[in-house]
Amino acid sequence: MPRENFNDLLTFITVTREGSFTRAAALLGVSQSALSHTMRKLEERLGVRLLTRTTRSIAPTDAGSRLFQSLAPRFEEIDAELAAISESRDTPVGTIRISAAEHAAVSVLYPKLSKVLAEYSDIKAEITIDYTLTDIVAQRYDAGVRLGDQVAKDMIAVRIGPDLRMAVVGSPAYFSGRRQPDTPHELADHNCINRRLPTYGGIYAWEFSKGKQDVNVRVEGQWTFNSSTPVLRAALDGYGLAFLPEDMVLDHVASGRLIRVLDEWCESFPGYYLYYPNRRQFSRVLQVVVDALRHTED
Repeated sequence: MPRENFNDLLTFITVTREGSFTRAAALLGVSQSALSHTMRKLEERLGVRLLTRTTRSIAPTDAGSRLFQSLAPRFEEIDAELAAISESRDTPVGTIRISAAEHAAVSVLYPKLSKVLAEYSDIKAEITIDYTLTDIVAQRYDAGVRLGDQVAKDMIAVRIGPDLRMAVVGSPAYFSGRRQPDTPHELADHNCINRRLPTYGGIYAWEFSKGKQDVNVRVEGQWTFNSSTPVLRAALDGYGLAFLPEDMVLDHVASGRLIRVLDEWCESFPGYYLYYPNRRQFSRVLQVVVDALRHTED
C-alpha cells in the first residue's frame, strides 16, 4: 500500500479501538463525516468490509479483526521507537496519560505531578477520571491508579500513597434530633448519601471492619452520586451521612462543620498504586513520573 495511505490505517486502528466514530473523530481532530469517508475509501481500495456499523456501535468484521491485530502492535512499536529517539534528548519530553479515580487524582496525582510539570516544561500530564476497571493497554493509557488489591498481576505496581482510612460524617444540622449510630447496622435508621461506582457493580456498599469483624452495609438515602465531591457537599448541607476518605473531611470535622461517627469501625487499608505494563521501551517521561509519585515512609 502506498505510504500516503498509512494515515488511513491509523484511522482504522483508532476507530476499531474506540468502537465509535464520535470518539475516534475527537481523538484524531477530524469531523465524523471525514472519518467515515476515509474508512469507506480504505474498504474500497482493499476490496473488503472492515467494520460493521449499527446505529449504536461499530465492530470489526473478521477481516477487520485480523487487520487490526496485525497492524496495531506494529504501529505501537513504531510509536515506541519514535518516543525512544525523542527521549534521547537531555530533557524528557512527552505526554503522560493516566487513568485514576477522582480522589486519587486530587489527593496524590495533582500535588505531586504539579511539581514535575513545574520542573520539566516539556512534560504534559493528561489525567482521566475513571471509576471503571479500565484496560489501560487497550485504551492507550501510559499508566493507571488503583488500590493495591485491584491491580492486575501482570502489571508493574508502584505504591504512590499512604494507607487510607474512611470516615462516616454528618452535619450538626443533620444530627439535630437524631441519635448518632453506634454500629454500622444502625445506619439503616439514617438518611445516607450513596455513591454509584461501576467497579463495585453499582451502588457502593459501605465497608467496615473492627478487629476480626467485617461488615458491609448497603445504605439508603435520597441522594446518589458517582463521585466524592458532591457527596461531601450534600453532607455539609445536611442531607445525610457520607462515607468518604478521611483526608477529605478532617478539616470540616476540626472546624465543627461535620461530626464524625463510627470511627472505631473505620480501620486503615493499603492506599493507591500506580500501575503500568512491562514494556521493552520504558519512557523517560514515565520514569520521571514514577520517581515523583513513589511513596516513601516519613
